[in-house]
Formats: sequence, structure tokens, C-alpha cells
Amino acid sequence: MRLHPDTWGRSLFEKAKSALAGGMRQRVTKAGVGFSVTIAVVAVLAFLTANNLLFLILSCLLAALLISGFLNRLSLAGLALDVVFPDHVCARRKTPARLRIQNEKGWMPSFSIHVAGLRGNVFSSELYFPVIPSGAILEEPVELFFARRGAHTEDSFQLRSRFPFGFSERRIQVTLRREVVVYPALDPQPGFEALLSKLQGELEAQVRGRGHDFYRIRPYEPLESARNVDWRATAHTGELQVREFSQQQEPLLEVVLDLDVDDQHREWFERAVECCAWLVWETAARGARVRFRTMEWDVTIPVESDVYSILRYLALAEPRPTKNLPEPGSDESIQVLFSAAPQTLAAVGWDRAHWVGPDDLAGATAAANEPATGASARARP
Repeated sequence: MRLHPDTWGRSLFEKAKSALAGGMRQRVTKAGVGFSVTIAVVAVLAFLTANNLLFLILSCLLAALLISGFLNRLSLAGLALDVVFPDHVCARRKTPARLRIQNEKGWMPSFSIHVAGLRGNVFSSELYFPVIPSGAILEEPVELFFARRGAHTEDSFQLRSRFPFGFSERRIQVTLRREVVVYPALDPQPGFEALLSKLQGELEAQVRGRGHDFYRIRPYEPLESARNVDWRATAHTGELQVREFSQQQEPLLEVVLDLDVDDQHREWFERAVECCAWLVWETAARGARVRFRTMEWDVTIPVESDVYSILRYLALAEPRPTKNLPEPGSDESIQVLFSAAPQTLAAVGWDRAHWVGPDDLAGATAAANEPATGASARARP
């Protein structure tokens, strides 16, 4: 997908904060176990021998343990986490984002902070901040991965620290909640490119067949190309004349997605949604007009909207039973019909459409993440 990484959108997740009390979990490290054993041994010896020096050492060890736990909690307290995405995100593609962490404590820095995503999180790596000054905001680039299309509502992150002595590791979980609309994957699957190649040939043939319509003869203007000069009109009038043509309208591709899909063909429906998204994206990038339709939605780009409105609709599209069968559009358009039961639409006049059914995307369903090979859509004779 052609993202614009320099144009960052809004903060797609609400800021999540860590609190001083509650929500923290503690795990004793190996160093902590060893230090605790040392305290126990010194305590036993101090009580058995009544040695004041051993009691002084014991008090210092206990003070170090208490201070370590107190500073460890303070280091994690008052931290705010935020994630900023680009305006457009698609599935199964690494998405560049920015992670911001803010220390809202105005009097104490935070030290040795690890930030990681929990299991199943879109953020799989880990960041380390040696020190976060008081009141400071630090920002780091990250890569996120969304495995599926749709509305992504929340993600959980874990902040942890062993500061200052490493006797224990405290962890706190923060949840970032806000809806992110993830577009369908825009990587070609088996059969996608073959379908586009066939449609592209028909679109180009359509342009060549119509040609340019003559509009008028007008006087030549300075710096204009000599290729458009009409020499016969020039000889007749004695002045340079130019033959002008009416502007050629771009060809129209009509993509129709049938939402009436049963549970048996649910996997095919996901591949059909991805094929629609990829087909619309690639066709629009080549300069052609695209009309996308379902039983409940109809939009033409770039006349009525842009390509992202279609991708946003496809991100949230779900199968639903309906009796409203779409009727064929303009006779000048190249039509592609995605339907699990194309025979039901034959009665309403989809004779010229390229039908894409469950058999056509079977290879894509079985190998969604493998290189595209073979399997193309078929046209009804």
C-alpha cells in the first residue's frame, strides 16, 4: 500500500497512564533471591551472636531492600503511553508508527523502563528507555502488524522496570482503547493479477475503440504543438488553424460485491473482499474510473469520493442475507461480479460481467500469504 509516512494522522489510541497504586505486579529476580538469603543469614547470625555490627549490617540490608522497592514503584508511576499512526493502515503489512511515552512526574525521572506488547498485540518488539526525565516526552519509531481487516479497538502494553538494584521486577499493564479501521490486505494473491491483466486489456481496448471526438477548428496559439495543426484548414484560410478534440473520458470499471454469503463460503468472502480492495486500488492508480457497488452501497471514484472510502467500507464489510439484487450499470463499463452464487444474479441481466466465484479464489483461500501463482477469474460466455 502506498502510505505517506511523513503525513502522520491523529493519535488513534487514547493515552493510557500507569498509576502509583494498584495494577502493579512484582517478580523477584535471582539477584533478589540471593539478596534475601543474605539478609536471612545475617539476621540469624546477628540474633545468635548478639553482635551489634551484624545488627547494623542487617539494618542497612533491610533499608536497601525497602528503598529499592519504593524507588522501583516510583519509577513506573506517572508514565503515560500513546501510539500515533499514519492516516491509512492495511492488514498483513508492517505499519510504521510512533510510540510516545511521557513522564508526568514533575520532580523525579523514571529509570530503566522496558515497553513491550502483550501476547497477541500488534506490537511484537520491545523498547528500552534508560532514563525519562521529569516532565519529558520521548518518542520512538515502531512497526505494528495487523493480521486482519476490520475495527481494531484496543491493545495492551506492559511497562516493567528493575531499577535501582534489580532485586525485583515490577510490571504494569496499560490498555490503549480507541477504534482503528484496518483496510483489507493490498498484496496480490493467486489469481488477482491475472484478473487485473484481463480487465486492463479490455479497458485499453475500450479507449482505443472510442477514439477522440472532433470538437472544432480554431486559430493556432503561440507555443502550441504543431502536431494538432490542420493543414487543409490552414491552406483554406491562409492562417494556421488547429483541430481541437473533445476531452476523452476515462474508462469505467464497475466492481460489484455480493454480500449474500453463507457460513460455508465465509473464507471465500474474505478473499473476495481483499480482491475487491486490491483491484480498486490498482485500477484507480492507473487513472481509470471505478464504480464500487454492493446491495447497500454505491460510489464512483474519483467523481463522488476517493479510493480510501471504498477501502474503509471493505474493512468493515460483513456477509448479510438480502433480497435486493443489484441491477447492471452502464453498458460502457467493464463489469466484475464477486458472488458466491452467481447463478442467482443471472436473471437480472449480468450477462457481460466477469464472474468471480468460490472456485476462482480457491487458491487464494488456501495460500493467502504465499506468492501469487495462477488461478484467474472467468468470464461468463
